[in-house]
Amino acid sequence: MREFLLHSRTGYSNSSFNGLINAGRLDIVYQCILTSVFKSAAHRHDVVFHAVLNGPPTPPVHIAVAGSELKDARIDERSWERILKNVLSGKEHPGISIDRTPFQRLVQQKHSDNYGIFVLNSKGAMISNQEFKENNLFILGDHVGLPRNDESFALRYGTRLSLGKEKYLAASCIDIINYTLDQRD
Repeated sequence: MREFLLHSRTGYSNSSFNGLINAGRLDIVYQCILTSVFKSAAHRHDVVFHAVLNGPPTPPVHIAVAGSELKDARIDERSWERILKNVLSGKEHPGISIDRTPFQRLVQQKHSDNYGIFVLNSKGAMISNQEFKENNLFILGDHVGLPRNDESFALRYGTRLSLGKEKYLAASCIDIINYTLDQRD
């Protein structure tokens, strides 16, 4: 299983927004959902995407999107704006769950489930040289970055992973990881 965890410092934790970019950059969450769960004409059934939203008014909110269960979801931004508004207002959507699990507890849960934990950081071990477990969690920050205390916490359970010297958008990082792991399979 591949899982991605995006720490969103600013993503709104309720449905009171008009447009994803105006909702604490929920557009980044949408882009990461797309690159983690979707591929051409299909869903990735072995991927779960997590976002922990830490923006106003009532953080944290943990959203999980399971590729194996996701239904009725197109890839356009307007559809995802509607979906995210609905789930943040308490409505259900197939393949999407929502709860109040904070970032650090989610990392601990995955460690307890024997996941390989990898924090994206340009100073880490190169992805091309890394050995992976059967189940892995890849941790990314949003446009502001992963808070130092949360990065330090995650590194108690895992290791830094580098995609190279360049810094990439979170969604691009997910694409690179999926591509690299697809090539190994």
